[in-house]
Amino acid sequence: MRMTKLFSQTLREAPAETEIASHQLLLRAGFIRQLAAGVFSYLPLARRAMNKIEAIIRQEMDAIGGQEITMPVVHPAELWQKSGRWYKIDAEMGRFQDRSGRDMVLGMTHEEVIADLASQEIRSYRQLPALVYQIQTKWRDDPRPRAGLIRVREFTMKDSYSLDADWEGLEIQYRRHYQAYFNIFRRAGLERVIAVRADTGMMGGRLSHEYMYLTPIGEDTLILCPACGYAANRQVARFQKTTAAAEPALPVQKVATPDCKTIAELAQFLGLPEAKTAKAVFMVATVTEGQKTSERFVFAVVRGDMEINETKLANAIHARSLRPATEAEIRAVGATPGYASPVGLQNVLVVADDQVPLSPNLVAGANEEGYHLLNVNYGRDWSAQIVADLAAARAGDGCPQCGSALQAARGVEVGNIFQLGTHFSETLGATFRDKDGQEKPIVMGSYGIGVGRLLACIAEEHHDDKGLIWPVTVAPYHVHLVALVSKSGGTETLEQADRIYASLTAAGIEVLYDDRDDSPGVKFNDADLIGLPLRLTVSEKALKAGGVELKRRDRAEKEIVPLEQLGARVEQELADLRAAIEAKIRPEAYNV
Repeated sequence: MRMTKLFSQTLREAPAETEIASHQLLLRAGFIRQLAAGVFSYLPLARRAMNKIEAIIRQEMDAIGGQEITMPVVHPAELWQKSGRWYKIDAEMGRFQDRSGRDMVLGMTHEEVIADLASQEIRSYRQLPALVYQIQTKWRDDPRPRAGLIRVREFTMKDSYSLDADWEGLEIQYRRHYQAYFNIFRRAGLERVIAVRADTGMMGGRLSHEYMYLTPIGEDTLILCPACGYAANRQVARFQKTTAAAEPALPVQKVATPDCKTIAELAQFLGLPEAKTAKAVFMVATVTEGQKTSERFVFAVVRGDMEINETKLANAIHARSLRPATEAEIRAVGATPGYASPVGLQNVLVVADDQVPLSPNLVAGANEEGYHLLNVNYGRDWSAQIVADLAAARAGDGCPQCGSALQAARGVEVGNIFQLGTHFSETLGATFRDKDGQEKPIVMGSYGIGVGRLLACIAEEHHDDKGLIWPVTVAPYHVHLVALVSKSGGTETLEQADRIYASLTAAGIEVLYDDRDDSPGVKFNDADLIGLPLRLTVSEKALKAGGVELKRRDRAEKEIVPLEQLGARVEQELADLRAAIEAKIRPEAYNV
C-alpha cells in the first residue's frame, strides 16, 4: 500500500480528551476515529490488524473443534423474555420496536439465539459435543464509555458456545477454551495476561474465568496470591477472615458518641479496635420477580474492620443492580445516618456478613444522633434474613488457599469464559435424546473475546514515547518502506524504492510504502508512530553505501543491507520475530 493512497492521516497531537496511551496513539497513527461516545470507525490500518487478530482466533477455535457461523445482530425480544434476561438487564440492553410494533433487541451476546438454534438442529446425543463460534458486532449501552477502545458501546466480539450432553463434557470444552485463550493472547503479543475466577453476572451458571491484562489503567481490581497462584476478581475473591474470640454476651449499653459518624472516629473515641464495631451500609436494590421489577431497601452489616463487596451483596439478594440509599430513604426506615444499626428496625431486608454472627459484643449504632450501643449481639438483639460472605478482599488479607498475604493488581478484561449449564437450554427448549431415549437439556458453555479491546491492549503494551511497536503477528503491514528523495539523486532513489516495493510485495511481504513528498523528519516520525516491525529506508546516502538501511522498530540499531540480500534478510528478520512470539506459547496451569 502506498501512503499517498492510504485512507488515513496521522495526527501530530492527540485530542485533549484522550486518557491513555493506546487511545492517543491509535488516533494519532490513523487507526481509529470516534463517531460518538463509545462508537468508533476502524480505518484500514486498524482493520488489517484486527483481521490478523481474528485469523489467530479462528485458528485456535478451529483447533479445538469449533465451526464458524454468523448469527443475527437483531433478536426478537421473545427469546430474551423466555430466558428472563429481558427483565433482569437494565438500560445496557438496546431495545427497539420494528415497524410492526414487535419488541426487538440489539444483540449484546447470543446465548438465547444459540439455544434457539440448538433446539432446531440437535436431536440426539450422537450430535454432541458441538462447538460453534462467530466474530460479530455487539451493542451494549455502557453508561460510562472511556479510554478509547477499552470501554465502548459498539464492539466486535468472538463468542463461542459449547453444547454437551453432560457437565463432564462441558468441563472438557471449558478447559480447551481455557488454554486456547492463552494461546490467542500470546500469539497476538499480549503476555501480561492471567486467568482469574470471576462473577458469572448476567450470564449465570456455576463457574466463570476472566482473562485479565495486567495494567495500571485497568478498572478491575484483582486479588492475587504469589505463593500458591490463587487469583480472582475482587468482585468474588475470598480471603481468610479472622474470627473474633469467643466471650460471654454482655448487656447492651447506650453511650454518647458525639461526632463519631465513621468507624475510624468511633473506634478511636471508644478506644476499641475497628473489629469490635458493626459497620452499616445502606443500599437500594433493583430486584426482579417474574416479570415485575421493584426497588427494595437493603441494610447490610459487616464487621468494622472489613469493607462491603457490592457484587457479593447483589448476588446474595439476587439484585439486578444496587445504588447507595439517600439520606431520606435511610431515615424513612427508622435509621439514622452515621449512627445506624438494625436493632429495632422493622420491614427492612437485613443482610449480614458471615463473620458478624461470630463476633460477640459489637458496637453498633443506636439509631439516634450522637449515640451508639455497646455489646450488641447477633441473634439476641437483632438478626438478618440473609447471612453470606459479603466482605471485600484486600491486599494483605490471608489467601483462602494457603494463608499467605494477598496482593492487589489492576487489570483490563480481554476475555471471559462461562460454564452456563442448562438454564438457557431449559428455557428455550434445547434438548436431546440420550442413549436411553430420555429427553434432556443440553449443557452449555459460553466464551467471549473482545477484538477491539484486545487491539487496544496490544497497543497499550507495545509502544514507546515515539509511537506504536506492533508484534509481527498482528502488525497491519510487515515493512515500512521509506523513500527519501533528494534533489541530486531523486529519480534513482525513487525508482529503486519502487523496485524494492514490487519485489517484496511479490514475495508475499506486506509493505506500507511511504512515497509521499514529505521531509525525512515527517516520514521517520510517522514510521515510528505507526510502528511496523521493520523499516527500510531507501536514500541516496544508503545506496552509495551499498544498499538499503534496515531498522527494527523495537531496536535502536540501523544497518545497511546490500540490495541483493535484502529480500532474504527481511524474511529472516520477520521469521525471527515470529519465532520469538511462538516461543512464548506454553501450557497454562488451570486456576480452579
